[in-house]
Amino acid sequence: MYKSLNFSSSTVNSKKTVVMASAVPIKIGIIGGSGLDDPDILEGRTERYVETPYGKNDFDGHSQTTKRSQTLYDGQPTSPPGVCHIPMAEPFCNKTREVLVEVARSLGVKCHVRGTMLTIEGPRFSSRAESLMFRQWGADVINMTTVPEAVLAKEAGLCYASIAMATDYDCWKEHEEAVCVDNVLKTMKENANKASSILLTAIPQISQMDWAQTINTLKSMAQSSVMIPKH
Repeated sequence: MYKSLNFSSSTVNSKKTVVMASAVPIKIGIIGGSGLDDPDILEGRTERYVETPYGKNDFDGHSQTTKRSQTLYDGQPTSPPGVCHIPMAEPFCNKTREVLVEVARSLGVKCHVRGTMLTIEGPRFSSRAESLMFRQWGADVINMTTVPEAVLAKEAGLCYASIAMATDYDCWKEHEEAVCVDNVLKTMKENANKASSILLTAIPQISQMDWAQTINTLKSMAQSSVMIPKH
């Protein structure tokens, strides 16, 4: 089982996490963005470059966020057969979210446990008119990298959760300085230590929990969402 922890918005449940021995082997993946790409937080690490149907993985560049594949079932020769109508009512893994929220609170990190994420195409930032429209829609946080990641994780039956680190008010707040790369990176750097602390505390807890039922539920949902055309 591969668990993915991204950095974006999430909603939490306040139930207390019960830590127990994991019934199935799991692997934990961290998808870090600008300011959270420091490999030194890991001990005994090795670097690997992997060839995928989407090309060679490259963590040195700044990924483009336009025209990205929205599904693993895209009809390509290397894709699985059929069409996947994956449910997205709950985009994130509630169980993983609970762990992250509890850890943040235990570390004294201020966090908002409810909110609505809106993902935009990048790499540019929003215009003022767009930002005002997003606020009217009820969006609490805007980013460029939660979709399609959350969708693809659902299709693959993966536990996926996100940590959002607010960097700016975009450009809707007239008395605040408009968003720019320098200010975003400065704030990200200030927040990176908090996010790293959350992850390094949460990972040992996640590795000791029983994920069998959660994994089975996600896998079953993913499998039942695929429609294979009859020939």
